[in-house]
Amino acid sequence: MPLSVTPGRPFPLGATPDSEGVNFALYSENARQVELCLLDTADTSVERTRLPLPEVTGHVWHGYVPGVKPGQIYGYRVHGPYQPDAGLRFNPSKLLVDPYARALTGALNWDGPVFGYQQGSDEADMSFNEQDDVSAVPKCVVVDPAFDWEDDHPPRIPWHHTVIYETHVRGITMKLDAVPERLRGRYSGMVSEPVVQHLHKLGITAVELMPVHEFVDERALVQRGLKNYWGYNSLAFFAPTARYSSSGDRGEQVNEFKRMVKAFHATGIEVILDVVYNHTCEGNERGATLSFRGIDNPTYYRLADNRRYYVDYTGTGNSPNIRHPQVLKLIMDSLRYWVQEMHVDGFRFDLAATLARELHDVDRLSSFFDVIHQDPVISGVKLIAEPWDVGEGGYQVGNFPVLWTEWNGDYRDTVRRFWRGDDGRVAGVASRLAGSSDLYENTGRRPYASINFVTSHDGFSLRDLVSYDRKHNEANGDDNRDGADNNYSSNYGVEGPTENAATNEWRAHQTRNFFASLFLSLGVPMIHGGDELGHTKKGNNNTYCQDNELSWYNWSPDEFGARLLQFTSQMVAFRHANPVLERRKFFMGTCIDGCAIKDIMWLRSDGEEMSGEDWNSSWLRCIGMLLNGDMPLEIDHYGKPVSGDTLLILFNSHHDPIGFTLPHKVIRGRWTIRIDTDTGYVGNQGEVLDDTAVVRVVGRSLVVLSSPRGGTTANNAKGV
Repeated sequence: MPLSVTPGRPFPLGATPDSEGVNFALYSENARQVELCLLDTADTSVERTRLPLPEVTGHVWHGYVPGVKPGQIYGYRVHGPYQPDAGLRFNPSKLLVDPYARALTGALNWDGPVFGYQQGSDEADMSFNEQDDVSAVPKCVVVDPAFDWEDDHPPRIPWHHTVIYETHVRGITMKLDAVPERLRGRYSGMVSEPVVQHLHKLGITAVELMPVHEFVDERALVQRGLKNYWGYNSLAFFAPTARYSSSGDRGEQVNEFKRMVKAFHATGIEVILDVVYNHTCEGNERGATLSFRGIDNPTYYRLADNRRYYVDYTGTGNSPNIRHPQVLKLIMDSLRYWVQEMHVDGFRFDLAATLARELHDVDRLSSFFDVIHQDPVISGVKLIAEPWDVGEGGYQVGNFPVLWTEWNGDYRDTVRRFWRGDDGRVAGVASRLAGSSDLYENTGRRPYASINFVTSHDGFSLRDLVSYDRKHNEANGDDNRDGADNNYSSNYGVEGPTENAATNEWRAHQTRNFFASLFLSLGVPMIHGGDELGHTKKGNNNTYCQDNELSWYNWSPDEFGARLLQFTSQMVAFRHANPVLERRKFFMGTCIDGCAIKDIMWLRSDGEEMSGEDWNSSWLRCIGMLLNGDMPLEIDHYGKPVSGDTLLILFNSHHDPIGFTLPHKVIRGRWTIRIDTDTGYVGNQGEVLDDTAVVRVVGRSLVVLSSPRGGTTANNAKGV
């Protein structure tokens, strides 16, 4: 019996099943006709039915098809003018992906006729390609949303207690023998027992997953025999990619993703998604016609004054038209879907400055921020911005509004340069260690607005940061032109691996220094997954296309990696055990409520407080940070005062040892050495020192001492 279509409803957008059929709705302002194409479920290259959607309401084309069930494969053909110089690129010979599709099946075949134009000349995109591409493009799947979440609930870890682990669904388990082979690189493998045990051993509270929205491999990569490993090339903002599914690509990937989130929540770990709304995989005017371009090009994309071309703030060929209400709605609907239906706990927005561009400049009061702030769902989850893009004025660290946290690129660069021994870095590193109040306090935000990191997926691994002076990206096939040239790295005498014991010891020192600094800093620490295992990418600082052992975690670490793993776990535990490191408010640098010492003090190596002249010194490479464990203005969730040990952290980025005199004029009593990155020691049984002792801090290392809560201040000892 042939299928029929009735008017249906304009909302919700996408394919919405009920017990008797499916409602289809698609937004297009400039289309003249929209056809729903239902494909054979056994052979998705066969189009069984083509049904014109009978109604259009507020630019939404819609229709209800009785008898259609979840599992149905579908796509759209959209009719309208093909006038590239006017920004219109309709081509009904191209089967299009529904922007609201919950799942996709099938891969993109670049050898098929997936371009809306005839290729071959400089003016090629002005031509028209009538070849049908149904056999060459991904298709949409109608998904049954039913899922038994049981008693799942978000862990809601407070920001100040959060430790983020940036990871890749595929890379984390591909070499983990303890995970069944069929689950390696899959959503299910992410929550296998060995992975969860590892994360708990590290003290991780949140995994930040690199992109899981359905994405495609760029044509240029496929031609070089490579893949898009990172996933920053989105096609569908509601669909979890099927390439990470162990259970199928006909909607099964949705439930497998849900099971992963549910399992993480059961162990107290939050799930944050790295989302890419700043561009799509369709590229510029020379790109393929897969979805938005063919549905309504000028609605979905920012077009240049010459509307044949695209505005590009990301270096990928296009930028979304955030000024258009439907594009804002699309992003917000996607975010709400991932929170409400998929139960994720937050988002990291790739190149978020692009989303804040109302006209050209990045605008802190843009519509994007307005809708985020007023939304009762999205405003309640963790929001992380990568606060830059590649456009003019795109570097916006510190400029995002309240509710937002930011990847702190200034933290990364400053800490790297300080430990490398660069001149004049003491004042900068002090600001970063203390929570970057210069960036965040004046905007009404807290220290946890700063997501502190030394390494991330984009750049050297931690081991490579101390092993290479230069990038080595030859495997990417771009003549080593890709990736950042200035990494603030050092090889300490030898480029790459070496048997030189002294060089390797310097490198071990530095990796411990970086991790120790990260977990001793105010703000939210983020680990780049695999760094704790001593993983090397062999000097490649742009492994976006390396779906191989350059990117896959090494679960059989050498001695270097094994020692670093132990040290990292101990450092996270130390952070959690010392409330002064998880403050929710900025230090004030003054005495609080009659206390005898300031909440934070910066000390010279002679134990005296830093002066203005000291801060301006270009040669100084050592500093002491005294953190008062008495915090009368800090309270816990029950309203009780928070207090802990007082910590003295001694930093020495010089290559020679430095003797630090303990600040006996400020605080009396014994001090216990708790951390020494020279030896890798972290614990409670370190050497106990008198308050007048001089602590020897080895070159390129740091030492942490503690004084128990309730210790005696120098003023109190004198009866003041």
